[in-house]
Amino acid sequence: MSHVIDDDLLQRFDVPGPRYTSYPTADRFVEAFGEADYIQALQQRRAGSMALPLSLYVHIPFCDSLCYYCACNKVITKHHSKAAEYLRYLSHELDLQVAHLGSGQSVSQLHLGGGTPTFLSDEELADLMAMIRRHFQLVPGGEYSVEVDPRTVTPQRLAHLYQLGFNRLSFGVQDFDPTVQKAVHRVQPAEQVFALVQAARNLGFESINVDLIYGLPQQTPESFAHTLEQVSTLRPDRIALYAYAHLPARFKPQRRIVTAELPAAADKLSMLTQALDRFDDAGYVYVGMDHFALPNDALAVAKRQGRLHRNFQGYSTQPDCDLLALGVSAIGRVGATYSQNAKTLEEYYDALDQGRLPIVRGLAINRDDVLRRSVIMAIMCQGEVDFESIGLAHLIDFKSYFARELEQLQPLQEWGLVRCHPDSIKVTASGWYVVRAIAMVFDRYLQADHDRARFSRII
Repeated sequence: MSHVIDDDLLQRFDVPGPRYTSYPTADRFVEAFGEADYIQALQQRRAGSMALPLSLYVHIPFCDSLCYYCACNKVITKHHSKAAEYLRYLSHELDLQVAHLGSGQSVSQLHLGGGTPTFLSDEELADLMAMIRRHFQLVPGGEYSVEVDPRTVTPQRLAHLYQLGFNRLSFGVQDFDPTVQKAVHRVQPAEQVFALVQAARNLGFESINVDLIYGLPQQTPESFAHTLEQVSTLRPDRIALYAYAHLPARFKPQRRIVTAELPAAADKLSMLTQALDRFDDAGYVYVGMDHFALPNDALAVAKRQGRLHRNFQGYSTQPDCDLLALGVSAIGRVGATYSQNAKTLEEYYDALDQGRLPIVRGLAINRDDVLRRSVIMAIMCQGEVDFESIGLAHLIDFKSYFARELEQLQPLQEWGLVRCHPDSIKVTASGWYVVRAIAMVFDRYLQADHDRARFSRII
């Protein structure tokens, strides 16, 4: 893979930028959007007769121990009794949402994230799934996934997850090297992960994902090459390869990382290029950004067929649909709105104790937002923008409306990242590796705001 993009080009585009799990991005949400706006969106969906199946996201914030690289919303605790209290509040939130949304709606996608969803006991996970099934219809053939910390499960626990209806797993690996694991406070033997992945395959899980991170402390190109070799042997259906973003001013846990132990920029770039080559040799399809999949995995198939989408969990095979978010800090999308729950347990619990949905901010998107979202998602997912189809869908003349953006694409075309045709824009093989930079051209908010340090770097 790396032969299609050289180091100079990667370095040129190693700049901060959004991941575009939404547009506008979550940093544009405002506190003026509140519970009443969200309830209106739920009621409008309920009144619609052609609503597509829902996607559900449930955030479980608890973790037994702290991983120093983590930028997620989490609560570190050894007191598992806190999970029971949290589930009671989740049930209350769900009741409030369904009161406005209506019960019995179809769900084609469910994702449990965190934190560590497997912090919950087997009984608690069963209670959570029963709670969801009381209010929704999980359709056959849907994608039902859960994030798994290998240190918190056994083959028996995986069997329980399968029996509950989960058909996809995502294992947090990050790196197999013991020195790196110690540096980030996440020690988990490779043998343990291999045994769990084999158990999951034997049980019949449809897709198994492994998360990796490059740029961690104590990583070297040589040590990471060994991890890549082990992952190739493990052969998960999907791989998510993330660049570590060291932002200690924003994320307190990262202050425990010794900055001097972070790899140099050249070494980090070397890790990326060798990962691209290794995954290519192993037969993986590059789906986009930081996602790879085996050719027969649903994600790779969706890309080939032009059915790829993006939501707050990343790339998805499910149709573009409303996302109902539950739990502390969870972000959802309903109709032409985005919304986010309270970020702390105290605020989350307090709102629900008062009988209110815990919405603290969000956004009602306008016509320009909808148009630009269509363009950005076409770039991020299909790698192609057809002027006529966008123009007809949004009643605009594409070349006139986006004259400035088309001009800004010219340097990217000269660098071989895009091809600008009279009636379309196409991302090249090289462009896919910096596709966020191409999408950024159409981000009206970002073009007007040059303070981009709050975003992770593209490479």
